[in-house]
Amino acid sequence: MQLNNNVTEFILLGLTQDPVRKKIVFIIFLVFYLGTLMGNLLIITTIKTSQALGSPMYFFLFYLSLSDTCFSTSIAPRTIVDTLVEQATITFSECMIQVFSLHFFGCLGIFILILMAVDRYVAICKPLHYPTIMSRRVCAMLVAMAWVGSCVHSLAQIFLALSLPYCGPNVINHYFCDLEPLLELACEDTYMVNVLLVSNSGAICSVSFVLLMFNYVVILYSLRNHSAEGRRKALSTCISHITVVVLFFVPCIFIYTRPATTFPMDKMIAVFYTIGTPLLNPLIYTLRNAEVKNAMSKLWSKKLISDDVR
Repeated sequence: MQLNNNVTEFILLGLTQDPVRKKIVFIIFLVFYLGTLMGNLLIITTIKTSQALGSPMYFFLFYLSLSDTCFSTSIAPRTIVDTLVEQATITFSECMIQVFSLHFFGCLGIFILILMAVDRYVAICKPLHYPTIMSRRVCAMLVAMAWVGSCVHSLAQIFLALSLPYCGPNVINHYFCDLEPLLELACEDTYMVNVLLVSNSGAICSVSFVLLMFNYVVILYSLRNHSAEGRRKALSTCISHITVVVLFFVPCIFIYTRPATTFPMDKMIAVFYTIGTPLLNPLIYTLRNAEVKNAMSKLWSKKLISDDVR
């Protein structure tokens, strides 16, 4: 691909240019990011070390926590550092890497949420066939397909970003690199690129959200045939999943399914799904899941015992 770019680096305006507010942003992002790391890494460690969490649901939860950790890491550390400097800059190559990683791990999280919904559907609606349908091998293949699909999506985003000529200005009115703010810096008409963007990222968000909600409606409808205890347990799990789906997809749909126009609220909405949702996911899954909490308690008890022995 032949590039016609005079821009070698971009200036990121961030969330604010006010020194006092930048300190507030620094504290909020640092606290949220550290909370995201601790929460998701705790889930990853617990699932890897606990034999009680060997079911497909926790297999997928492991990868959801992994994708959330990487997704947040692709944005939060740089944003935290940028609040400490007067003018934040990012090279063209680093900007493209951020676009790729943001969309790769974001898309991976979407696909994992779909797999978790399928797992719950099979477990609740087809319990007798569950061990066969959701075998370890099948789950591994599904996760591998999710990784491949995420890579294809991200490569498409990079292709769109590199196809645009950037000849100035180089100021991005955002705190990270993404296709929407980059479209405003292109030196040519971006109508077709925006159409491709909406049909790619926008379609993935919208279609996935509709499919997920339809799946959970079917699950909730089928619960009428279950016992009271079975309904309670299944309902608790589904509510956790639905909460995660709504919190992540609604902001993404707002950002990626409209024409290439920016609103003042865009950056705040982006804050919610880039650092807010990855922090909330481990809280939602642990606070509403007795098995995960028990496994974490056992893991913590083993650690205390080993420390006492030393």
